[in-house]
Amino acid sequence: MRDLSFYKGKRVLITGHTGFKGGYLSTLLVRAGARVTGYSLEPPTDPSLFELCKLKEDMDSITGDVRDFDKMSGVFAEVQPEIVFHLAAQPIVRLSYKEPRLTFETNVMGTVNLMECVRNTPSVRSVLNVTTDKVYKNDDLDTAFSEDMPLDGFDPYSNSKSCSELVTHSYVKSFFSEKDSPRISTARAGNVIGGGDFAPDRLIPDCVRAAGKGEKILIRNPGSTRPFQHVMEPVMVYADIAMRQYDDPFYADYYNVGPDLSDVKSALDLAEIFLREWGGDISTVTGHEGGPHEAAFLKLDCTKIKEKLGWKSIWNVEEAVRQTVLFSRVYLSGGDVRKELFRQVDSYVSEWEAAD
Repeated sequence: MRDLSFYKGKRVLITGHTGFKGGYLSTLLVRAGARVTGYSLEPPTDPSLFELCKLKEDMDSITGDVRDFDKMSGVFAEVQPEIVFHLAAQPIVRLSYKEPRLTFETNVMGTVNLMECVRNTPSVRSVLNVTTDKVYKNDDLDTAFSEDMPLDGFDPYSNSKSCSELVTHSYVKSFFSEKDSPRISTARAGNVIGGGDFAPDRLIPDCVRAAGKGEKILIRNPGSTRPFQHVMEPVMVYADIAMRQYDDPFYADYYNVGPDLSDVKSALDLAEIFLREWGGDISTVTGHEGGPHEAAFLKLDCTKIKEKLGWKSIWNVEEAVRQTVLFSRVYLSGGDVRKELFRQVDSYVSEWEAAD
C-alpha cells in the first residue's frame, strides 16, 4: 500500500487548502498526480505557505466559507469529487475564547454542511474529517488518550472539534451505513510543526519569528507537554486512510495520529531542540501571559493506526525541527521556498515508500 500512484487522476476536494496543513496536503496530492480542487477562505496568515509557494498554480483554488452551504454545494456538484478531505476550521485555541460563536459555526456547522454535500454527491467514495488530539475530556492526568475515551474538549476550539467528531459519527450511522455508502473516517492529530507555519500563538512559529529578529524566545507554558510531529506525518496518514478506505470499508474508522511517546515533549524541551538546530546566540525566556486555560498534559495512544495501517513515524521530533529550521532559513534569506517545500515533501514520500 506504500504507493501514492493510487491518486493519479483522482478527483480530490480539500476544504481548508489555504491553511498550513492544507498546503502540505495539497502539495502531496498534486505531486501524486491527483486533480485537486481546494475550497477555503483566503490564507489565514500573512505571509502564508499557500501564497509564498504559489500553490494556486497547481490546483483549482476556490474561495469560499464552509458556513456557506449553497456555495459549497455548488462546488461539489461541479467538481464531483471522489475523495474529500475536510480541514477547514478555526484552529486556534486562544482565538476561540475571543470568538466562540465563529469557532462553533465554522467547526460544527461547517462539518454538517460538508456531510450534507457528501450525502448529495454520488461520486464521493472516501471522506476524511480532520479534527484534533484536543477532542478528549482531559483532566490533566498525564494519560495517553485512546479512541474509545470520552470526547469533551474544554475550550471552545477543542469542544467544537469534539462536536465535529460527533456530527461525523451521527452521519455515518444515520446516512452512510449501507454497503455502497461513502467510507468516512476522522483523524485526531497531534500538534504539528513544519516550515511555512506563520500562525500566532504557536511555539515553533514564535521561535522562528524571535530567532529571525535575534530576540529571546518567549515560552508561555514551558511545562506543557504535547505530541509534537512534523506536518508531513499526519498529512501522509490522511492520504493513506483515504486511499485504503476507498476500496475497503475495513479502514473507515476513528484514528489518533501522533508520534511515538518518546517524542512527546514539553514546550521547553521542544524550544531547546530548536535552539540546538538553529544555532547562534539566541536564548529562551519563560513567562505566562495570563492567557486562558489550556491543558498541561496531552499525549495520544496510536496503537490502532499502527495495527490497522502498519503505521510508524518517519521523522522523529528532532528531524521535524531540523526540517522546519531548513525551510525557515530559506524563507528568511529570500530563497526559493517553493523548491524547498517540494524537496521536503518528496524526501518524506521517498522515505515513507521505502519503509517496511
